[in-house]
Formats: sequence, structure tokens, C-alpha cells
Amino acid sequence: MKSRFTSTLATAVALLLALAAQLARAQPQIVLRVHHFLPPESSEALKPWCERIERGSGQRMRCQIVPAMGLGGKPNELFDQARTGFVDISWTLAGYTPGRFPLLEVFELPFMSKSADGTSRALWEYYMRYEQHELKEVKVLALHVHDDGLLHMRSGPVRTLEDLKGKKLRAPSRYVGRLLAALGAEPVTAPLPAMLEGIAKGTLDGTVLPWEAVPPTRLQRLVKFHSETDPLKPALYTAVLIVAMNWERYRSLPPDLRAVIDRNAGVEFSTELGRLMIDGSKPGRKAALDQGNAINVVPYTELARWESLTPPLYAAWVEEMNKQGRPGMDLLLDARALIELYSSPMFGGKGANRR
Repeated sequence: MKSRFTSTLATAVALLLALAAQLARAQPQIVLRVHHFLPPESSEALKPWCERIERGSGQRMRCQIVPAMGLGGKPNELFDQARTGFVDISWTLAGYTPGRFPLLEVFELPFMSKSADGTSRALWEYYMRYEQHELKEVKVLALHVHDDGLLHMRSGPVRTLEDLKGKKLRAPSRYVGRLLAALGAEPVTAPLPAMLEGIAKGTLDGTVLPWEAVPPTRLQRLVKFHSETDPLKPALYTAVLIVAMNWERYRSLPPDLRAVIDRNAGVEFSTELGRLMIDGSKPGRKAALDQGNAINVVPYTELARWESLTPPLYAAWVEEMNKQGRPGMDLLLDARALIELYSSPMFGGKGANRR
């Protein structure tokens, strides 16, 4: 009798499980609209994450990635598009809204980043310690930086400070703009489309950009000279990017699907994006060489001259934090320490092998 009851119970449980699976399959698939400002090729960086979301949800969720502002608006509106629910997820440059995320800007100061993956990991930990209130209006999925920022010029290489004097260069953020000004250039803040138009028309002499952004923007066709920096020095600059999700969209998901998002958000996703930025550098460099462009390296001793001009930028950021009632110098030192830690071989930082 007991055996028959057990068999009947097992059959009932199996039927219920099958019915639950059938009902799950019958539910409409949830499509998360992911919007960003970069060219279509750059969407490749988000595809591994989207594949994990789809696989982890049993195909109940998937991404619709829309690049190049295809859903409308301007790049500096992307964060608010996620905040307000115009899109479900946005991938944007923090510097497109100058001064909105001042605590994050410490990572955009010159000669800070040692590797995009290590610095991205450091950025996430720094965010968890200090920064969450500035981004509380969205669910932050990832924070990362791009690989070393380089100089790309139309009419001549940059080998010394003197080569930068008076040159009009696109700057992606306010502290990179201040850096270029300190080096004697004339910074022009502009999103990518305006940058490309400015270089094509000759109203810009060049730009700063990482290698991974060169092929998607076809920048190698507009400039002839690329100046890297000695890899023994930290990067000339980097920029912070945010992957943000609308809170209401996140909260509207069933608990098990929210758990899928949670498992795939945070430090590992941030580090992965930083690593993908590094992986994109070699194809970017190759595209420039295939175009017949010239590449030079600004040597260590020359970069020391550049670095000697940057202390006022650090002082300005520290003072800004102090005015907000924050310990600016402590924050700066902690950001440096985190970058040093997570760019080390102990954590698999790729910085030493970036060229």
C-alpha cells in the first residue's frame, strides 16, 4: 500500500513539475532593451552578459541591444533613460554628465589606471565602499573603465609637450579636459559622433581614445598618427562607464529572474568588461597599422614632464570632495591602493601585458 502511495505521489510531483515548466514556457519572454552610444560593433562587449541572462533564465529573458543611440536621445541622456524607464538598461560614459558623479571621477584623474581589468575591479569595490548614494536612482549592474587612453592626431605625432601646444583635442570628460589643458592643448568636450565629424572637417586636430574604440569608429581613416605611452607608467587617462538598470523594471521581475540579474551583476561583470577592453586593443592597433598610420611611444622620461603638471588636478578633486564633507585625500589614496592591489598578478591583472 505504501509503495503504491509513494508511486502515485511521485507521479503527481512529476506532473506538477512538467505543468510548471510548460506554464513557464508559455509565458511571454521578457525582453530587456539595452541602449548605448557606441557603434554596433561595440555591442559585442555586452553579448556574453546577455547570453548568460538568457541561459540563466531558461530563455525567459533576453536582451535587445540597441547601439548608436538607436532609440533616440543624446549620449548625455543615457543614464536618465535608464533612471526614468525609457529603456531597461543603459551603458554610458559617466563623463557625459560632468560633475554628476564626482566620487567616481578620481578614477579619471591622470596616471591612475594600471590595467583596465584591475582598475575596473578596484572601481567596483570603491563604489561599494563610498559611492552608492550617487547612483541610488538605478540598479548598477557594472562599473568599469576602458583601456589606456591614447592620442590620435591628424597632422603630426605627439612626442613631447611642445607637440600638444594649441592643438584642439576632443575630451570625453571634464578631468580629461583639464588634463589636456594642463598639457597645453585646447580641450573640446564632445560625444563620439561630434568627435568624428570634427576631425573629418578639420575643426579638431585629434582626440584621446583607447585602441579598442578605433575600429568601431573607423578613426584610423581620419587620423594618421597615434601616440601610445610608455607601459611602465600608468595610463595617461581612462574613463568610467556605467551599466545601469531601471529600478522599476528590475523590481517587476519575478524573484527567480531578479536573482539571475543579481548573480550576473557586480564585480565580476565589471572586471570582465575591463578585460574585454584590453582584448580589443590589439585589433585596434592592427587597424591603424593596416591603414598605414604611424605609431610612436611617448617615453617614460617625457611622461614624467607631463605628470609634473598634473598635481593641481588632484588637488582640485580633493578640494571638491572636502567641500562636500568627504575626506578627499583619503579617498584618493584608497583608490590608488585598490588599483595597485587589483592590477597585480595576484588578481590576474593584464596591465603588464597590454602591449
